[in-house]
Amino acid sequence: MKNRIRQFRKMKGIKQEELAEAVGVTRQTIISLENGRYNASLNLAFRLSEYFDTTIEELFIFEEE
Repeated sequence: MKNRIRQFRKMKGIKQEELAEAVGVTRQTIISLENGRYNASLNLAFRLSEYFDTTIEELFIFEEE
């Protein structure tokens, strides 16, 4: 699953540390998400979409394999 977290974060003009603190995860988690090495839990996906005031579908791109 791909995501647009980096794009949304840059549009908002915040650092990885700020996003991590706002959604209650570590900076390493944000780095892993942005690099596609980690898929967010449903709970984290909701927190991220709420933080960016968007839908989960806009933030995460589901690709069938």
